[in-house]
Amino acid sequence: METTSVTAISWPASAFIAAIITFTACYLLWKVTRNKRLIDQIPGYVDWPLIGDSLHLPPDLEEMRKLLIAETEKVRDEGLFKLKILEMPWIFIFSDRNAEKLLSSNKHIEKSSEYYPLYPWLGRGLLTSSGDAWRARRHMLTPSFHFSILKDFLEPINDHAGLLVEKLRREHCDTGEQFDIFNPITLSTLDIICSTAMGVDIGALDSGDSEYIKALFVIKKATAIRTRNPLNAFDFYYNNTKAGRECNKSIKIVHDFAYKVIREKRSLKEEGVSQGKRRPFLNLLLNCRDEHGNPLTDKEIREEVDTFMFEGHDTTASAISFTIFLLGAHQGIQKRCQAELDEIIGSSLSISNADLSKMTYLDWCIKEALRIFPTVPFFGRDLCEEMAFGDYTVPKGTAVFLFSMSLHRDPAVFPEPEKFDPTRFSPENCLKRSPFAYVPFSAGPRNCIGQKFAMMELKVILAKMLTAFNIESVVKQADLRVEGALVLQPCDGIKIKLTSRNVY
Repeated sequence: METTSVTAISWPASAFIAAIITFTACYLLWKVTRNKRLIDQIPGYVDWPLIGDSLHLPPDLEEMRKLLIAETEKVRDEGLFKLKILEMPWIFIFSDRNAEKLLSSNKHIEKSSEYYPLYPWLGRGLLTSSGDAWRARRHMLTPSFHFSILKDFLEPINDHAGLLVEKLRREHCDTGEQFDIFNPITLSTLDIICSTAMGVDIGALDSGDSEYIKALFVIKKATAIRTRNPLNAFDFYYNNTKAGRECNKSIKIVHDFAYKVIREKRSLKEEGVSQGKRRPFLNLLLNCRDEHGNPLTDKEIREEVDTFMFEGHDTTASAISFTIFLLGAHQGIQKRCQAELDEIIGSSLSISNADLSKMTYLDWCIKEALRIFPTVPFFGRDLCEEMAFGDYTVPKGTAVFLFSMSLHRDPAVFPEPEKFDPTRFSPENCLKRSPFAYVPFSAGPRNCIGQKFAMMELKVILAKMLTAFNIESVVKQADLRVEGALVLQPCDGIKIKLTSRNVY
Protein backbone atom coordinates (compact mmCIF):
# COMPACT_ATOMS: atom_id res chain seq x y z
CA MET A 1 0.00 0.00 0.00
CA GLU A 2 2.84 2.39 0.85
CA THR A 3 4.52 1.83 -2.52
CA THR A 4 1.27 2.46 -4.41
CA SER A 5 0.65 5.60 -2.38
CA VAL A 6 4.12 7.00 -3.07
CA THR A 7 3.76 6.27 -6.78
CA ALA A 8 0.34 7.97 -6.89
CA ILE A 9 1.71 11.06 -5.18
CA SER A 10 4.98 11.25 -7.08
CA TRP A 11 3.53 10.71 -10.57
CA PRO A 12 1.96 14.19 -10.97
CA ALA A 13 5.09 15.80 -9.56
CA SER A 14 7.29 13.78 -11.92
CA ALA A 15 5.12 14.66 -14.88
CA PHE A 16 5.22 18.33 -13.91
CA ILE A 17 9.00 18.28 -13.56
CA ALA A 18 9.35 16.50 -16.90
CA ALA A 19 7.11 19.10 -18.56
CA ILE A 20 9.19 21.93 -17.10
CA ILE A 21 12.43 20.33 -18.27
CA THR A 22 11.01 19.73 -21.75
CA PHE A 23 9.63 23.25 -21.99
CA THR A 24 12.93 24.76 -20.79
CA ALA A 25 14.89 22.68 -23.27
CA CYS A 26 12.64 23.78 -26.13
CA TYR A 27 13.01 27.40 -25.08
CA LEU A 28 16.81 27.15 -24.88
CA LEU A 29 16.90 25.55 -28.34
CA TRP A 30 14.61 28.30 -29.69
CA LYS A 31 16.88 30.99 -28.19
CA VAL A 32 19.82 29.97 -30.38
CA THR A 33 17.91 29.60 -33.67
CA ARG A 34 18.43 31.93 -36.60
CA ASN A 35 14.76 32.96 -36.51
CA LYS A 36 15.09 34.05 -32.87
CA ARG A 37 18.17 36.14 -33.70
CA LEU A 38 16.43 37.78 -36.65
CA ILE A 39 13.38 38.65 -34.57
CA ASP A 40 15.46 40.08 -31.73
CA GLN A 41 17.24 42.48 -34.10
CA ILE A 42 13.96 44.23 -34.97
CA PRO A 43 13.28 47.44 -32.97
CA GLY A 44 11.11 46.86 -29.92
CA TYR A 45 11.16 46.38 -26.18
CA VAL A 46 13.85 44.39 -24.38
CA ASP A 47 11.50 41.51 -23.73
CA TRP A 48 11.42 39.12 -20.80
CA PRO A 49 12.07 35.40 -21.34
CA LEU A 50 8.89 33.41 -22.01
CA ILE A 51 6.47 36.26 -21.21
CA GLY A 52 7.81 38.56 -23.93
CA ASP A 53 6.42 42.11 -23.80
CA SER A 54 3.23 41.21 -21.95
CA LEU A 55 4.11 43.44 -18.97
CA HIS A 56 4.27 46.48 -21.26
CA LEU A 57 0.80 46.01 -22.71
CA PRO A 58 -2.24 47.76 -21.21
CA PRO A 59 -5.52 45.80 -21.08
CA ASP A 60 -7.47 48.76 -22.44
CA LEU A 61 -7.67 48.85 -26.26
CA GLU A 62 -7.63 52.66 -26.36
CA GLU A 63 -4.43 52.73 -24.31
CA MET A 64 -3.00 49.98 -26.51
CA ARG A 65 -3.64 52.11 -29.60
CA LYS A 66 -1.92 55.10 -28.01
CA LEU A 67 1.03 52.96 -26.95
CA LEU A 68 1.53 51.58 -30.45
CA ILE A 69 1.36 55.03 -32.04
CA ALA A 70 3.89 56.38 -29.51
CA GLU A 71 6.28 53.45 -29.87
CA THR A 72 6.17 53.36 -33.66
CA GLU A 73 6.86 57.10 -33.76
CA LYS A 74 10.10 56.50 -31.82
CA VAL A 75 11.37 54.24 -34.62
CA ARG A 76 9.76 56.09 -37.53
CA ASP A 77 12.94 55.92 -39.66
CA GLU A 78 13.10 52.13 -39.29
CA GLY A 79 9.52 51.62 -40.45
CA LEU A 80 8.82 48.56 -38.29
CA PHE A 81 8.35 47.65 -34.64
CA LYS A 82 8.23 44.34 -32.77
CA LEU A 83 5.96 43.14 -29.98
CA LYS A 84 6.16 39.73 -28.37
CA ILE A 85 3.10 38.10 -26.87
CA LEU A 86 4.76 35.40 -24.77
CA GLU A 87 7.31 34.17 -27.34
CA MET A 88 5.09 34.92 -30.33
CA PRO A 89 6.36 37.90 -32.35
CA TRP A 90 4.07 40.43 -33.99
CA ILE A 91 5.78 42.79 -36.44
CA PHE A 92 4.11 46.14 -37.13
CA ILE A 93 5.11 48.01 -40.29
CA PHE A 94 4.19 51.66 -40.86
CA SER A 95 6.24 53.18 -43.68
CA ASP A 96 5.05 53.50 -47.27
CA ARG A 97 8.07 51.54 -48.55
CA ASN A 98 7.33 48.61 -46.21
CA ALA A 99 3.60 48.82 -46.91
CA GLU A 100 4.26 48.60 -50.63
CA LYS A 101 6.53 45.61 -50.21
CA LEU A 102 3.96 43.65 -48.19
CA LEU A 103 0.69 44.66 -49.82
CA SER A 104 1.83 44.55 -53.45
CA SER A 105 3.15 41.00 -53.07
CA ASN A 106 1.31 38.20 -54.86
CA LYS A 107 2.96 35.68 -52.52
CA HIS A 108 2.20 37.04 -49.08
CA ILE A 109 -1.60 36.90 -49.22
CA GLU A 110 -2.16 34.55 -46.27
CA LYS A 111 -4.21 36.37 -43.65
CA SER A 112 -2.59 36.25 -40.23
CA SER A 113 -3.77 33.63 -37.75
CA GLU A 114 -5.09 36.46 -35.56
CA TYR A 115 -8.18 36.46 -37.79
CA TYR A 116 -9.18 33.16 -36.12
CA PRO A 117 -12.16 34.63 -34.17
CA LEU A 118 -13.87 35.33 -37.50
CA TYR A 119 -13.73 31.78 -38.85
CA PRO A 120 -16.78 30.36 -36.99
CA TRP A 121 -18.85 33.26 -38.31
CA LEU A 122 -17.47 33.99 -41.79
CA GLY A 123 -15.96 30.61 -42.64
CA ARG A 124 -13.54 30.83 -45.53
CA GLY A 125 -15.10 33.67 -47.47
CA LEU A 126 -13.22 36.31 -49.41
CA LEU A 127 -11.92 38.07 -46.28
CA THR A 128 -10.49 35.01 -44.53
CA SER A 129 -9.54 32.58 -47.32
CA SER A 130 -6.04 32.37 -48.81
CA GLY A 131 -4.00 30.84 -51.62
CA ASP A 132 -5.65 29.35 -54.67
CA ALA A 133 -9.04 29.24 -52.94
CA TRP A 134 -8.92 33.01 -52.42
CA ARG A 135 -7.71 33.68 -55.97
CA ALA A 136 -10.52 31.62 -57.48
CA ARG A 137 -13.16 33.26 -55.28
CA ARG A 138 -11.83 36.78 -55.96
CA HIS A 139 -11.84 36.14 -59.72
CA MET A 140 -15.38 34.83 -59.49
CA LEU A 141 -16.76 37.73 -57.42
CA THR A 142 -15.02 40.71 -59.04
CA PRO A 143 -17.66 41.12 -61.81
CA SER A 144 -20.33 41.51 -59.09
CA PHE A 145 -18.72 44.82 -58.07
CA HIS A 146 -18.64 46.34 -61.54
CA PHE A 147 -20.02 49.87 -61.88
CA SER A 148 -22.99 48.60 -63.89
CA ILE A 149 -23.97 46.41 -60.94
CA LEU A 150 -23.25 48.93 -58.19
CA LYS A 151 -25.45 51.61 -59.73
CA ASP A 152 -28.47 49.40 -59.01
CA PHE A 153 -27.68 49.71 -55.29
CA LEU A 154 -27.97 53.49 -55.35
CA GLU A 155 -31.77 53.51 -55.04
CA PRO A 156 -31.98 51.51 -51.78
CA ILE A 157 -29.06 53.51 -50.36
CA ASN A 158 -30.94 56.73 -51.14
CA ASP A 159 -34.10 55.35 -49.57
CA HIS A 160 -32.47 54.28 -46.30
CA ALA A 161 -30.39 57.46 -46.07
CA GLY A 162 -33.62 59.44 -46.39
CA LEU A 163 -35.20 57.41 -43.58
CA LEU A 164 -32.17 58.10 -41.39
CA VAL A 165 -32.40 61.85 -41.98
CA GLU A 166 -36.12 61.88 -41.16
CA LYS A 167 -35.58 59.93 -37.95
CA LEU A 168 -32.83 62.31 -36.86
CA ARG A 169 -35.03 65.28 -37.73
CA ARG A 170 -37.91 63.95 -35.63
CA GLU A 171 -35.92 62.87 -32.61
CA HIS A 172 -32.85 65.08 -32.34
CA CYS A 173 -32.89 68.13 -34.58
CA ASP A 174 -33.25 71.57 -32.91
CA THR A 175 -33.62 70.06 -29.44
CA GLY A 176 -30.36 71.56 -28.18
CA GLU A 177 -29.50 68.17 -26.71
CA GLN A 178 -26.48 66.08 -27.55
CA PHE A 179 -26.85 62.45 -28.63
CA ASP A 180 -24.72 59.58 -29.89
CA ILE A 181 -24.81 59.50 -33.70
CA PHE A 182 -22.87 56.22 -33.92
CA ASN A 183 -25.82 53.99 -33.02
CA PRO A 184 -28.36 55.26 -35.61
CA ILE A 185 -25.64 55.32 -38.28
CA THR A 186 -24.78 51.69 -37.50
CA LEU A 187 -28.43 50.61 -37.69
CA SER A 188 -28.95 52.48 -40.96
CA THR A 189 -25.89 50.90 -42.60
CA LEU A 190 -27.13 47.52 -41.37
CA ASP A 191 -30.45 48.16 -43.14
CA ILE A 192 -28.59 49.14 -46.30
CA ILE A 193 -26.36 46.09 -46.34
CA CYS A 194 -29.26 43.71 -45.68
CA SER A 195 -31.15 45.27 -48.55
CA THR A 196 -28.25 45.27 -50.99
CA ALA A 197 -26.61 42.00 -49.91
CA MET A 198 -29.66 39.81 -49.32
CA GLY A 199 -32.60 41.76 -50.69
CA VAL A 200 -34.44 41.73 -47.35
CA ASP A 201 -35.71 44.50 -45.09
CA ILE A 202 -34.92 43.95 -41.38
CA GLY A 203 -36.05 47.37 -40.10
CA ALA A 204 -32.98 47.86 -37.94
CA LEU A 205 -33.32 51.66 -37.77
CA ASP A 206 -36.97 51.44 -36.72
CA SER A 207 -36.58 48.97 -33.88
CA GLY A 208 -33.20 47.24 -33.87
CA ASP A 209 -34.59 44.42 -31.72
CA SER A 210 -34.99 41.53 -34.15
CA GLU A 211 -33.34 38.23 -33.25
CA TYR A 212 -30.99 38.56 -36.24
CA ILE A 213 -29.83 42.09 -35.30
CA LYS A 214 -29.28 41.15 -31.66
CA ALA A 215 -27.29 38.09 -32.72
CA LEU A 216 -25.09 40.18 -35.00
CA PHE A 217 -24.21 42.58 -32.20
CA VAL A 218 -23.42 39.69 -29.84
CA ILE A 219 -21.08 38.15 -32.43
CA LYS A 220 -19.27 41.41 -33.14
CA LYS A 221 -18.69 42.17 -29.48
CA ALA A 222 -17.67 38.61 -28.61
CA THR A 223 -15.33 38.35 -31.58
CA ALA A 224 -13.50 41.54 -30.59
CA ILE A 225 -13.23 40.47 -26.94
CA ARG A 226 -12.02 36.97 -27.84
CA THR A 227 -8.72 38.32 -29.15
CA ARG A 228 -7.77 39.73 -25.73
CA ASN A 229 -7.17 36.36 -24.06
CA PRO A 230 -4.61 33.97 -25.65
CA LEU A 231 -6.48 30.97 -24.21
CA ASN A 232 -9.47 31.89 -26.38
CA ALA A 233 -7.45 30.88 -29.43
CA PHE A 234 -8.19 27.27 -28.48
CA ASP A 235 -11.70 26.40 -29.66
CA PHE A 236 -12.16 23.67 -27.06
CA TYR A 237 -11.52 26.15 -24.26
CA TYR A 238 -13.48 29.05 -25.76
CA ASN A 239 -16.50 26.98 -26.77
CA ASN A 240 -16.92 25.88 -23.15
CA THR A 241 -16.92 29.41 -21.73
CA LYS A 242 -20.12 31.38 -21.23
CA ALA A 243 -19.02 33.94 -23.82
CA GLY A 244 -18.19 31.19 -26.29
CA ARG A 245 -21.55 29.47 -25.88
CA GLU A 246 -23.43 32.78 -26.32
CA CYS A 247 -21.38 33.65 -29.38
CA ASN A 248 -21.91 30.24 -30.99
CA LYS A 249 -25.64 30.44 -30.32
CA SER A 250 -25.76 33.82 -32.06
CA ILE A 251 -23.68 32.55 -34.97
CA LYS A 252 -26.23 29.76 -35.50
CA ILE A 253 -29.06 32.34 -35.55
CA VAL A 254 -27.23 34.43 -38.16
CA HIS A 255 -26.33 31.40 -40.28
CA ASP A 256 -29.88 30.01 -40.13
CA PHE A 257 -31.26 33.39 -41.24
CA ALA A 258 -28.83 33.56 -44.17
CA TYR A 259 -29.57 29.96 -45.22
CA LYS A 260 -33.31 30.67 -45.12
CA VAL A 261 -32.94 33.67 -47.42
CA ILE A 262 -30.59 31.73 -49.74
CA ARG A 263 -33.05 28.87 -50.07
CA GLU A 264 -35.91 31.26 -50.79
CA LYS A 265 -33.94 33.17 -53.44
CA ARG A 266 -32.68 29.93 -55.02
CA SER A 267 -36.23 28.54 -55.16
CA LEU A 268 -37.54 31.70 -56.84
CA LYS A 269 -34.69 31.58 -59.34
CA GLU A 270 -35.36 27.93 -60.20
CA GLU A 271 -39.04 28.65 -60.61
CA GLY A 272 -38.25 31.56 -62.94
CA VAL A 273 -40.04 34.07 -60.73
CA SER A 274 -39.04 37.68 -61.42
CA GLN A 275 -37.48 39.37 -58.39
CA GLY A 276 -37.67 42.93 -59.70
CA LYS A 277 -35.06 45.17 -61.23
CA ARG A 278 -32.86 45.27 -58.13
CA ARG A 279 -30.26 42.54 -57.99
CA PRO A 280 -29.00 42.03 -54.45
CA PHE A 281 -25.54 40.58 -53.99
CA LEU A 282 -27.08 37.23 -53.06
CA ASN A 283 -28.80 36.94 -56.46
CA LEU A 284 -25.49 37.57 -58.19
CA LEU A 285 -23.86 34.83 -56.11
CA LEU A 286 -26.53 32.36 -57.21
CA ASN A 287 -25.37 32.93 -60.79
CA CYS A 288 -21.65 32.57 -60.07
CA ARG A 289 -19.73 29.59 -61.44
CA ASP A 290 -16.27 28.32 -60.52
CA GLU A 291 -13.54 27.50 -63.06
CA HIS A 292 -15.19 24.10 -63.62
CA GLY A 293 -18.60 25.61 -64.27
CA ASN A 294 -20.03 24.52 -60.92
CA PRO A 295 -22.33 26.86 -58.95
CA LEU A 296 -21.48 27.89 -55.42
CA THR A 297 -22.94 25.74 -52.66
CA ASP A 298 -25.30 27.24 -50.09
CA LYS A 299 -22.46 27.19 -47.56
CA GLU A 300 -20.11 29.06 -49.91
CA ILE A 301 -22.80 31.64 -50.67
CA ARG A 302 -23.53 32.04 -46.97
CA GLU A 303 -19.84 32.69 -46.27
CA GLU A 304 -19.75 35.50 -48.82
CA VAL A 305 -23.06 37.00 -47.68
CA ASP A 306 -21.89 37.00 -44.06
CA THR A 307 -18.56 38.52 -45.12
CA PHE A 308 -20.31 41.27 -47.03
CA MET A 309 -22.61 41.86 -44.04
CA PHE A 310 -19.63 42.25 -41.71
CA GLU A 311 -17.41 44.33 -43.96
CA GLY A 312 -20.27 46.30 -45.45
CA HIS A 313 -21.86 47.83 -42.39
CA ASP A 314 -19.38 48.01 -39.48
CA THR A 315 -16.58 49.64 -41.47
CA THR A 316 -19.00 51.97 -43.27
CA ALA A 317 -20.69 53.03 -40.04
CA SER A 318 -17.29 53.80 -38.53
CA ALA A 319 -16.20 55.87 -41.55
CA ILE A 320 -19.44 57.86 -41.68
CA SER A 321 -19.46 58.53 -37.94
CA PHE A 322 -15.85 59.73 -37.78
CA THR A 323 -16.38 61.95 -40.83
CA ILE A 324 -19.45 63.48 -39.17
CA PHE A 325 -17.44 64.04 -36.02
CA LEU A 326 -14.60 65.81 -37.83
CA LEU A 327 -16.94 67.98 -39.89
CA GLY A 328 -18.83 68.87 -36.72
CA ALA A 329 -15.56 69.89 -35.09
CA HIS A 330 -14.46 72.05 -38.05
CA GLN A 331 -17.31 74.36 -38.95
CA GLY A 332 -15.49 76.14 -41.79
CA ILE A 333 -14.80 72.87 -43.59
CA GLN A 334 -18.39 71.76 -42.98
CA LYS A 335 -19.74 74.98 -44.54
CA ARG A 336 -17.56 74.51 -47.61
CA CYS A 337 -18.95 70.96 -47.97
CA GLN A 338 -22.51 72.24 -47.64
CA ALA A 339 -21.93 74.93 -50.26
CA GLU A 340 -20.68 72.32 -52.71
CA LEU A 341 -23.66 70.06 -52.02
CA ASP A 342 -26.19 72.88 -52.30
CA GLU A 343 -24.87 73.56 -55.78
CA ILE A 344 -24.89 69.91 -56.84
CA ILE A 345 -28.11 68.48 -55.41
CA GLY A 346 -30.04 71.45 -54.01
CA SER A 347 -33.27 70.20 -52.48
CA SER A 348 -33.34 66.97 -54.49
CA LEU A 349 -34.42 63.92 -52.51
CA SER A 350 -32.48 61.51 -54.70
CA ILE A 351 -28.75 61.54 -55.39
CA SER A 352 -27.58 60.19 -58.74
CA ASN A 353 -24.27 58.74 -59.87
CA ALA A 354 -23.66 61.95 -61.78
CA ASP A 355 -24.15 63.90 -58.54
CA LEU A 356 -21.67 61.66 -56.69
CA SER A 357 -18.97 62.27 -59.28
CA LYS A 358 -19.20 66.03 -58.68
CA MET A 359 -18.76 65.85 -54.89
CA THR A 360 -15.05 66.62 -55.01
CA TYR A 361 -14.63 68.40 -51.68
CA LEU A 362 -16.81 65.89 -49.81
CA ASP A 363 -14.64 63.15 -51.31
CA TRP A 364 -11.53 64.88 -49.91
CA CYS A 365 -13.18 65.17 -46.49
CA ILE A 366 -14.04 61.47 -46.38
CA LYS A 367 -10.53 60.49 -47.39
CA GLU A 368 -8.98 62.77 -44.77
CA ALA A 369 -11.30 61.31 -42.11
CA LEU A 370 -10.19 57.82 -43.15
CA ARG A 371 -6.58 58.95 -42.87
CA ILE A 372 -7.00 60.10 -39.26
CA PHE A 373 -9.44 57.35 -38.28
CA PRO A 374 -8.86 54.37 -40.63
CA THR A 375 -11.74 51.97 -40.15
CA VAL A 376 -9.41 48.96 -40.29
CA PRO A 377 -6.39 49.87 -38.14
CA PHE A 378 -4.47 46.64 -38.89
CA PHE A 379 -4.03 44.46 -41.97
CA GLY A 380 -2.39 41.16 -40.98
CA ARG A 381 -0.40 38.63 -43.03
CA ASP A 382 1.47 35.44 -42.12
CA LEU A 383 4.62 35.44 -44.24
CA CYS A 384 4.88 32.43 -46.56
CA GLU A 385 8.65 32.95 -46.79
CA GLU A 386 11.14 35.21 -45.04
CA MET A 387 11.02 38.82 -46.14
CA ALA A 388 13.41 41.77 -45.83
CA PHE A 389 12.15 45.16 -44.69
CA GLY A 390 15.06 47.53 -45.07
CA ASP A 391 17.92 46.28 -42.90
CA TYR A 392 15.77 43.70 -41.12
CA THR A 393 14.69 40.19 -42.11
CA VAL A 394 11.42 38.77 -40.85
CA PRO A 395 11.27 34.94 -40.75
CA LYS A 396 8.77 32.78 -42.59
CA GLY A 397 5.50 32.24 -40.71
CA THR A 398 5.75 35.47 -38.71
CA ALA A 399 2.64 37.61 -38.32
CA VAL A 400 3.20 41.02 -39.95
CA PHE A 401 0.66 43.80 -39.47
CA LEU A 402 0.38 46.96 -41.50
CA PHE A 403 -0.49 49.52 -38.81
CA SER A 404 -2.43 52.05 -40.85
CA MET A 405 -2.99 54.48 -37.96
CA SER A 406 0.77 55.03 -37.75
CA LEU A 407 1.32 54.85 -41.52
CA HIS A 408 -1.23 57.64 -42.00
CA ARG A 409 0.49 59.79 -39.37
CA ASP A 410 3.94 59.96 -40.92
CA PRO A 411 4.80 63.66 -40.49
CA ALA A 412 7.17 63.53 -43.46
CA VAL A 413 4.22 62.60 -45.69
CA PHE A 414 1.36 64.29 -43.82
CA PRO A 415 2.67 67.39 -41.98
CA GLU A 416 0.75 68.10 -38.75
CA PRO A 417 -0.75 64.62 -38.96
CA GLU A 418 -3.47 65.21 -36.34
CA LYS A 419 -4.81 68.21 -38.25
CA PHE A 420 -7.99 67.69 -40.30
CA ASP A 421 -7.04 69.08 -43.71
CA PRO A 422 -9.05 67.73 -46.68
CA THR A 423 -6.83 69.55 -49.20
CA ARG A 424 -4.23 66.83 -48.61
CA PHE A 425 -6.31 64.86 -51.12
CA SER A 426 -6.34 67.42 -53.92
CA PRO A 427 -4.95 65.89 -57.15
CA GLU A 428 -1.71 67.86 -56.95
CA ASN A 429 -1.04 66.78 -53.34
CA CYS A 430 -1.85 63.13 -54.07
CA LEU A 431 0.73 63.07 -56.86
CA LYS A 432 3.47 64.06 -54.40
CA ARG A 433 3.28 60.88 -52.31
CA SER A 434 3.41 57.13 -52.70
CA PRO A 435 0.03 55.44 -53.20
CA PHE A 436 1.05 53.14 -50.34
CA ALA A 437 1.28 56.05 -47.87
CA TYR A 438 -2.52 55.98 -47.57
CA VAL A 439 -4.32 52.63 -47.63
CA PRO A 440 -7.73 52.81 -45.86
CA PHE A 441 -9.02 49.98 -48.07
CA SER A 442 -5.72 48.08 -48.09
CA ALA A 443 -3.92 47.88 -51.46
CA GLY A 444 -2.46 45.43 -53.92
CA PRO A 445 -4.08 42.10 -54.81
CA ARG A 446 -5.99 41.86 -51.50
CA ASN A 447 -7.45 45.34 -51.56
CA CYS A 448 -11.07 45.76 -50.51
CA ILE A 449 -13.34 44.53 -53.30
CA GLY A 450 -16.21 46.65 -51.97
CA GLN A 451 -14.48 50.03 -51.66
CA LYS A 452 -16.46 51.65 -54.50
CA PHE A 453 -19.70 50.49 -52.88
CA ALA A 454 -18.50 51.87 -49.54
CA MET A 455 -17.61 55.28 -50.98
CA MET A 456 -20.96 55.47 -52.73
CA GLU A 457 -22.79 54.76 -49.47
CA LEU A 458 -20.63 57.22 -47.51
CA LYS A 459 -21.25 60.03 -49.95
CA VAL A 460 -25.01 59.53 -50.12
CA ILE A 461 -25.55 59.41 -46.34
CA LEU A 462 -23.19 62.30 -45.62
CA ALA A 463 -24.59 64.43 -48.44
CA LYS A 464 -28.14 63.98 -47.20
CA MET A 465 -27.16 64.77 -43.62
CA LEU A 466 -25.12 67.85 -44.50
CA THR A 467 -27.89 69.15 -46.74
CA ALA A 468 -30.47 68.77 -43.97
CA PHE A 469 -28.49 69.70 -40.85
CA ASN A 470 -25.76 71.78 -39.31
CA ILE A 471 -23.63 69.45 -37.21
CA GLU A 472 -21.83 70.38 -34.01
CA SER A 473 -19.44 67.94 -32.32
CA VAL A 474 -19.54 68.06 -28.52
CA VAL A 475 -16.14 66.48 -27.80
CA LYS A 476 -12.82 67.89 -29.00
CA GLN A 477 -10.78 65.78 -31.39
CA ALA A 478 -7.96 65.36 -28.86
CA ASP A 479 -10.45 64.04 -26.29
CA LEU A 480 -12.23 61.49 -28.50
CA ARG A 481 -11.47 57.99 -27.24
CA VAL A 482 -11.30 55.27 -29.87
CA GLU A 483 -10.39 51.60 -29.78
CA GLY A 484 -9.06 49.45 -32.56
CA ALA A 485 -10.03 45.80 -32.59
CA LEU A 486 -11.50 44.37 -35.80
CA VAL A 487 -12.84 47.80 -36.73
CA LEU A 488 -11.93 51.20 -35.30
CA GLN A 489 -14.79 52.44 -33.11
CA PRO A 490 -15.43 55.21 -30.58
CA CYS A 491 -15.18 53.99 -26.98
CA ASP A 492 -17.99 56.23 -25.75
CA GLY A 493 -19.93 56.92 -28.93
CA ILE A 494 -19.80 60.16 -30.91
CA LYS A 495 -21.82 62.96 -29.31
CA ILE A 496 -23.17 65.68 -31.59
CA LYS A 497 -25.94 68.28 -31.81
CA LEU A 498 -28.09 68.92 -34.89
CA THR A 499 -29.82 72.06 -36.04
CA SER A 500 -32.00 72.42 -39.11
CA ARG A 501 -30.49 74.27 -42.07
CA ASN A 502 -33.82 75.25 -43.64
CA VAL A 503 -31.99 76.24 -46.79
CA TYR A 504 -34.91 75.58 -49.12
